[in-house]
Amino acid sequence: MPAPHDPAAWQAFSQLINARRSTRGYLPKPVDRALIEEILSLASRSPSGTNTQPWRVHVLTGAALDRVVRAVCAAYDAEPGRSDSVIYPNLEGEPYLSRKRSLGKAMYSLMGIGKGDTAAMHAQRRRNFEFFGAPVGIFVTVDKALGCGSWLDTGMFMQSLMLAAKAKGLDTCPQGFWVHYESTIAQAVGWPENERLVSGIALGYADPAVPENTLRSERAALAEFAVIHE
Repeated sequence: MPAPHDPAAWQAFSQLINARRSTRGYLPKPVDRALIEEILSLASRSPSGTNTQPWRVHVLTGAALDRVVRAVCAAYDAEPGRSDSVIYPNLEGEPYLSRKRSLGKAMYSLMGIGKGDTAAMHAQRRRNFEFFGAPVGIFVTVDKALGCGSWLDTGMFMQSLMLAAKAKGLDTCPQGFWVHYESTIAQAVGWPENERLVSGIALGYADPAVPENTLRSERAALAEFAVIHE
């Protein structure tokens, strides 16, 4: 017999989903280790094929975070166009290109960065490699031997992590941009040779004074992505 519908639970979940957004500016307020561990433990309940749980997580705070940020920022300053790995290929067709441009225009407008302002754009991209000032930086990896199914599982883990963080009053930003400097990150963090970077995640308390934190990205209408077969 199906479980009874709980309107309060649905409302709370809907609010949580809608409240989560990519936060690009954080307060200099530390996050307790116990809270980080609680969030990660809950996220580990995410589904995975045959319960393989393929994700690996490297959490950086304090001196470790500062050391990795310095190393990657130095690499970016030396080679701003570098790309060790590409995990989002073939996004230049439609509707993907228009969506990318729409987000970029909205975000740079909030930041006061005009079209063609290369120096400001470079500085903002560099902020990715500072975790946007977040007190916690997370790298999520998978075994290089595993395929796309395990990457999908890892994506579900990341979503669970970000929703759990939001439920605890924290904010996040998933950052695929880090993969461009994966070799530098791997060396600085020191993870095993068999691990491949999926994404970085900034974690902390949102700074309400940062204009780009007000951005709410657009979503396609249901009819654009769903086909209901009856």
